[in-house]
Amino acid sequence: MKIHLRQIASLLLALSVFHGAAATDAGAAWPQWRGPGRDGQSAGPAWPDKLDADHLQRMWRAELGPSYSGPIVSGDRVFTTETKDKKSEVVTAFDRLTGRQIWRVQWEGAMSVPFFAKSNGDWIRSTPALDGERLYVAGMRDVLVCLDAGDGSEVWRKDFAKELGTPLPDFGFVCSPLVDGEAVYVQAGGSIAKLDKRDGKILWRSLQDKGGMMGSAFASPMMAELAGHRQLVVQTREKLAGLEPADGKVLWEQPVEAFRGMNILTPVVHADTLFTSTYGGKTLGFKVARSDGRFVVAEAWRNKSQGYMSTPVVVDGVAYEHLKSQRIMAIEVGTGRELWTSDRSFGKYWSLVAQGRRVLALDQRGLLYRFDADRQRFDLLDERKVSDSETWAHLAAAGDQLFIRGLDSLTAWRWADARRPAGTVQGK
Repeated sequence: MKIHLRQIASLLLALSVFHGAAATDAGAAWPQWRGPGRDGQSAGPAWPDKLDADHLQRMWRAELGPSYSGPIVSGDRVFTTETKDKKSEVVTAFDRLTGRQIWRVQWEGAMSVPFFAKSNGDWIRSTPALDGERLYVAGMRDVLVCLDAGDGSEVWRKDFAKELGTPLPDFGFVCSPLVDGEAVYVQAGGSIAKLDKRDGKILWRSLQDKGGMMGSAFASPMMAELAGHRQLVVQTREKLAGLEPADGKVLWEQPVEAFRGMNILTPVVHADTLFTSTYGGKTLGFKVARSDGRFVVAEAWRNKSQGYMSTPVVVDGVAYEHLKSQRIMAIEVGTGRELWTSDRSFGKYWSLVAQGRRVLALDQRGLLYRFDADRQRFDLLDERKVSDSETWAHLAAAGDQLFIRGLDSLTAWRWADARRPAGTVQGK
């Protein structure tokens, strides 16, 4: 019986998953943007109220080039991307406990964004997705690359601009891939596309546009059950839509107003209500229902507050949203009732992760915040500087670890445990 090198690598990766789970916490993974459920919810040991060195300790730090990609965590590994010398895109796998580099691959693929977006950099934006064996990485030039997670070897590559003849997206490939079953879904090539995750073949394209400036989508696709039907929910630069996963048929669509199509955050779902918020628009709730076998979408409520880039977390039916005003708002998803808005303003971006009522927020200024989801008030429990460089990448919370991607580094942190000797935590 022949055993190929790739089969051996896959076996070793499976063993490393078992070892990594044992080394940290069983099932401690963060395999895609916003976590296992793509909803910003994290399992694992309960987070304490405090963020000081007695409660949260740094394990290691790796210096890297800039990236907005959030870290991806599985087994004994953590994966991240970077843009190198404004020419190449790099993917690196590290040992999650020690920071040791396991493998590193790169390709030419950088691009320059328009002048008015220069303040947010020319580097890679999309967060990869992992299905256990393969890593799906979106490069800026509308390219999706599938890598073997065991050794970093390339499995397949899809160059949407080259294959479809579509223009390059002006802001780069921004959405984060969604892996579901045997398929991967992306907003690329001036469309929503479903690809066979095994070979990269395009299975269907839907909601096609002209690409380029206004066709360059920011939000990421997600699966949700609405009106009793599982569907792919997407937000383009101009509308919200529900698609049939099997064939890409548009089940319903709803225009969403925003300044120059700045529909940036990804909508969230609670019951049959879709929550979204836009730059230059409003915070909105849309109800999706079925009538006579057809889907019907209607605006349920609106709030004058504007979101920007930060996708909220929902706890017990309440969305905790970072606004364009840089304040925090709590609002009921089902009714649109505003519960409170913070007096204090923060940075331009928050990545939010919830664990029950416990919430962590990573500010783009390198500040980590800890607060509780509370319908009555905003009660900040603690804050701590965790990065000297900006932190636009989404926070990863896997088991008893946090992974923070600054523009110049990746750092691994661990919640202190009275049962674990202090000497097992490296670096301060």
